[in-house]
Amino acid sequence: MLKADLHIHTVASGHGYCTWTENAEAAVKKGMELIAFTDHGPHVPEGAHPWYFWDLKVTPSVYKGMRVLNGCEANIVNDSETGLDLPNDLLEALDFVEVGFHSLCGFDGKDRARNTDAVVQVLENPFVDQLNHPGNDERYPLDLEQVIVAAKKNNVIIELNNHSFDPHGSRGGTHEREKEFARAAFEANIPIAVGSDSHYFNTIGIFDDALAAADEIGIPHDYFVNRDAQSVINHLEAKRPRTRINWGPIIS
Repeated sequence: MLKADLHIHTVASGHGYCTWTENAEAAVKKGMELIAFTDHGPHVPEGAHPWYFWDLKVTPSVYKGMRVLNGCEANIVNDSETGLDLPNDLLEALDFVEVGFHSLCGFDGKDRARNTDAVVQVLENPFVDQLNHPGNDERYPLDLEQVIVAAKKNNVIIELNNHSFDPHGSRGGTHEREKEFARAAFEANIPIAVGSDSHYFNTIGIFDDALAAADEIGIPHDYFVNRDAQSVINHLEAKRPRTRINWGPIIS
């Protein structure tokens, strides 16, 4: 069982349906050792304002024995110098930074070369830790080889997103490309994390479809960055200093 979930949304994302505490309680009951709250940046309709991320330090860094990372899922956008919708000084202050393509952020044209250039740019950002759901080739096609080279160079985690395997989800039908990215990342010795992409508390820590795909590919479960709390912390602290990783209170 993987003991960490690095992709969880709350009501702050605008289309998450549980609070911080509801999610944390559910994760504790499921036996998770670590979770990351990764709400959407402001370019997604009703996404969180930058102030929300600045003030995450008031939330617990340990909740009932479970480590909690203050993170974000920043949007790849076409109207900022960094290519992301949150500024670098904020990203640097967070514990965990994910990035991904989402609707209405300037990349709905299905231009593979343009999309790839945008991803390579953000993977060069030293504060970016993970590329989310890269297999959405129908809406956001990417050049796999160029992305893998950039992820390898910058020690960026490639996500194997469990929600991408849901035929009724927003990325239904993208699972085969998701598997291609996971296979390429594994063969290149790039870190991989399995994420639930939870938008409701009962899906936290649910990785069944993604793990079945990993078994098919031949990726051992102990390869994943999110196998437990310590494996996550070790990876993150080896990549860069985390200035606020323990700033929040402890709730026992």
